[in-house]
Amino acid sequence: MTKRLSATCLAAALLMGAAPAFAEPEIASDELNINGDTPVVTTAPAAEFLKGHLDTVYSGWLFREDDTRKMEQDDFENPNFVFVDKGQDAWNTVDGSEGKSCASCHEDVADSMKGVRATMPKINAAGDLWSIEDYINDCRTKRMGAEKWKWNSEAMKNMTLLISIQSRGMPVNVAIDGPAAPHWEKGKEMYYTRYGQLELSCANCHEQNYGNYIRADHLSQGQINGFPVYRLKDAGVVSIHQRFTGCIRDTRGETFAAGSPEFHDLELYVASRGMGLGIEGAGVRP
Repeated sequence: MTKRLSATCLAAALLMGAAPAFAEPEIASDELNINGDTPVVTTAPAAEFLKGHLDTVYSGWLFREDDTRKMEQDDFENPNFVFVDKGQDAWNTVDGSEGKSCASCHEDVADSMKGVRATMPKINAAGDLWSIEDYINDCRTKRMGAEKWKWNSEAMKNMTLLISIQSRGMPVNVAIDGPAAPHWEKGKEMYYTRYGQLELSCANCHEQNYGNYIRADHLSQGQINGFPVYRLKDAGVVSIHQRFTGCIRDTRGETFAAGSPEFHDLELYVASRGMGLGIEGAGVRP
């Protein structure tokens, strides 16, 4: 039987070096097939670098209740699509001093952005690690002559949603070698570093205790293939870095800023842990 643990009890157990006994995770056995025509892989063999840590990787979708999973199966039921539509409007809207819209350069989003989300974050032409948000703001400032969007603004999340759904069903495939390797190593170090008064790392919850409950929350592996996601708890869309912020705050610690170098590195490492899982593009989570 899956154990239900308070945050304090879980932290105490981990600090004493004795994590709760782990059994097979309590997850759904459903298959995710969006709109009946887009199958998405939710279970995959773990990457070689996870040997000794995980044998199988699972999408967070499998840890959700039936009603939540059903919302993601059908775009008419998926609350993200109010915001996807706004992103589509913004894609076609001229903004800035150059008289351009996103479509002016990139034309049909379904063609030009296909596969983009599956490879993010990645090293740009200048050798910097960039997320989708960075590329969006680079286009806005340099090509459109428009103002940057704040990382967690509604406009930014609408656009990242629109871009992400163009990669639905495609496997996560981020580069972790070459110039990306130092960033990946830093992200890995962060993943196993304990933060906050509770002294918890990402791994304590999402590697050592996935399948258990912390209060009413069913701990998943913390995969990000479904992001951006609509969180029912927040009644809105949540970005990857926004969720990282929330997790660190849950440890009662000082967090890094969305868009910080630290969160870029962590995003790369966490994305790589989900290699082989399909991009959901507009996940629904509690």
